[in-house]
Amino acid sequence: MTTVTKQSLIGDVLELDPALAEFFFEIGMHCLGCPSARGESIEMACAVHGTDADELIAKINAYLENK
Repeated sequence: MTTVTKQSLIGDVLELDPALAEFFFEIGMHCLGCPSARGESIEMACAVHGTDADELIAKINAYLENK
C-alpha cells in the first residue's frame, strides 16, 4: 500500500486512484487538470487554498486503506 504524505504530488495521488479527485474537489481544488496543479505537493496546494493538509491526507490514506 502507498501512503500519501504532504510532499506527495497531486498528479501522483490521482494516478493511484482517480476517484481521489473527489477529496480535492470537496475542499475547493477544482483545477486538477491544470499541469501546474498536478505537479504541486499536497502541502503547497492546501496552503494556497487555506486548507488543512493533515486532514486531507488522513482522509486520503483512510480511503486507500479501505479500498
